[in-house]
Amino acid sequence: SATKWSNPVDILVAGGIHVKLDCMDEHTLNRMVSETLCLSPRLTRTLSNVIYHKTKGNQLFVSRLLRALNKEGLLRPSLSRRRWEWNMKKIKSRGLPDDVAIFLTDSLRELPDKVQSALFVLSCFGASSESAFVGSKGLDRNILKNLEIAVAEGFVDKINDQYRFAHDRIQEAAYNTIPAHRRCIIHFKYGIELSSLLIGDED
Repeated sequence: SATKWSNPVDILVAGGIHVKLDCMDEHTLNRMVSETLCLSPRLTRTLSNVIYHKTKGNQLFVSRLLRALNKEGLLRPSLSRRRWEWNMKKIKSRGLPDDVAIFLTDSLRELPDKVQSALFVLSCFGASSESAFVGSKGLDRNILKNLEIAVAEGFVDKINDQYRFAHDRIQEAAYNTIPAHRRCIIHFKYGIELSSLLIGDED
């Protein structure tokens, strides 16, 4: 039917100003995605889990993300299979839309101090870093534990044992949680730590 093959985003954002900003739980989001794509909840659950992780269930952000996925061909109707299909691997690795990133950036300071500190450490090494590399620092034994909290909150993605900021805006915000004069000292401290590790490996 025409409804079955309508763009899912058009359904989600129909009504314009009537779109609510309330956040959905994972079950509700999966039910919405299931009904929108005309597939059983069992088939859409893995897709919905990733969408929830990236949007925290915010209805407006869900529609924005689905629109982006559809536009990029990562979520598309298959004429041969007569159903919607998606590229889960690429969706997992896809960055966040700018407006979602801004929302998360504003929420970053609501995280526990230790999680913010872990995000700052990660931000010092660029957009991403191997977990073994981050965990090798003798600065905070709980840094990986705190990064896992950041992953659960959607600020960081963990793919193939690598931590990566969900958006460059989040990395920038995490880096700026520490005043500039303190960043210089911390960079120097990290440099000493890295030097000692490299010397140890050579020995």
